[in-house]
Amino acid sequence: MGISDAQKRATYKYREKIEELRFQVPKGEKEKIKEHAAGQGESVSAFIYRAVRETMERDAGENKQ
Repeated sequence: MGISDAQKRATYKYREKIEELRFQVPKGEKEKIKEHAAGQGESVSAFIYRAVRETMERDAGENKQ
């Protein structure tokens, strides 16, 4: 059984709303990140996005002083 047309449309619609960002980490760090994210109840993507947003907000606040 293949992917339905409805699923293909839903996937296409979702991908129109996102951008992909790739980065590299030293060997062994990927697993630590995955474990930490899981411990927070988040996916790796959600954790990284939250970490980046929080850092950007903090940096913006530091630059105002």
